[in-house]
Amino acid sequence: MPKNFNHDFSDKSAGTSRNTSRTAQKSRRLSLPSLPRFQLPRPGLFPVFGALIGFAFIMLLISTGGDDVNARSQPHEEWITPELTLTAGSGSHINQTRLQSGDNAVSALMRLDFDRTTSHNIITAANTSYQLRNIRAGKSFKRIDTDNGVELSYNIDALQRLQLTLPKGQSDWQSKLVKREVYSRQHMSAGTIEDSLFSSAARAGMDQRTTMNLVDIFAWDIDFARDMRNGDSFQVIYEERFDDEGRTLESSILAARFVNQGKEFLAVRYEQADGKVNYFDPEGKSMRKAYLKAPVKFSRISSTFKLKRLHPVLGYTRAHRGVDYASPSGTPVHAIGDGYITFSGWKNGYGRFIEIRHNNRNHSTAYAHLLRFANGIKNGTRVRQGQVIGYVGMSGLATGPHLHFEFRSRGVAVNPLTIKHPPAQPVVATEKQRFEQKTTPYLSQLQQSPIQYAWD
Repeated sequence: MPKNFNHDFSDKSAGTSRNTSRTAQKSRRLSLPSLPRFQLPRPGLFPVFGALIGFAFIMLLISTGGDDVNARSQPHEEWITPELTLTAGSGSHINQTRLQSGDNAVSALMRLDFDRTTSHNIITAANTSYQLRNIRAGKSFKRIDTDNGVELSYNIDALQRLQLTLPKGQSDWQSKLVKREVYSRQHMSAGTIEDSLFSSAARAGMDQRTTMNLVDIFAWDIDFARDMRNGDSFQVIYEERFDDEGRTLESSILAARFVNQGKEFLAVRYEQADGKVNYFDPEGKSMRKAYLKAPVKFSRISSTFKLKRLHPVLGYTRAHRGVDYASPSGTPVHAIGDGYITFSGWKNGYGRFIEIRHNNRNHSTAYAHLLRFANGIKNGTRVRQGQVIGYVGMSGLATGPHLHFEFRSRGVAVNPLTIKHPPAQPVVATEKQRFEQKTTPYLSQLQQSPIQYAWD
């Protein structure tokens, strides 16, 4: 019987036969029918027990689950290994220090157990190859001691490494710049839009940088603020580049397919004979157009072009000669085409306002209710297509953060959503055969059923 079973009925009146008898009778009545007492745990422990049971159940499913028909698994490739000039023997010792804000070369080298004199000698020796006063926070010095001597290295950037060596038995450090290895591999990712492009792309294994590249490629044909629908799909072949320590340097999309509202768009990367890299459709027409379809990425249209609209602040009907893009305050605003700024400043109900005259001189665009202007934006400044010129706000007569955008042809406002944008220059005829040879393999790969890979 548990120790605390009769805790509430302990004999507190010893020495009195009457109380002793009464206690004995109570004990006999309570002890019938001699069932063992079970004490429930405190309610606060139930969540803990539940979590443990749930974790065990999940691990059981993982260990016994079947194959996913939509994904294939391949072994993780250990193909990125730092390359060292000196052969590290069994007696080698590696020490590394990361540069902090305010560090200098001497303080960093002394953390690697070099004395002050040796640190200055190292800096002097390095001067013939690289000035160590240019070191930056976040980078590292690595020291390797082997039977052959001491090696010290500093990665200048993704392509170059400063390497200093002190062979055994010598007193002078030797320095040189070493070319770092860059590795690359290709991926294919595919997905269907269920909630947003970014979350769907992330489920397909794409990082945000690659997803933004995808948006930029199709920005002339798809308004990602207005045209996106659940059920749209994408398929992307891209190449990732890594340094010799496994850090991602960049990613480049080689070919992409996007189906928007049932319409298919194809794009392929092509380096022209003059070295310029652009994206083209399978016929060699440029994906780039004179103007982007929207000045703000990933927002929604809160008001369209109307000749009569009840103004939300003034309370009476007036023309709304533009499109309103509702976006969080601070969202970047992009120039939809090349040109120069004819006005930047405060303009009555428009608040902070920018007007751009575009290169054909017949078209201009206006951007209103800005929170602030981008650095360097002023009257007369030349801007490029896609350049950030300001940030979404609610200056002037606005009830919430949004961008009011207008497109004007020969001074007359027209509906920005109905403008047809001519493409840029296509692949020249003399390169057409070369273009087809370079791009056909990627376009053929896009037509195959996508396979999504998952690392083991």
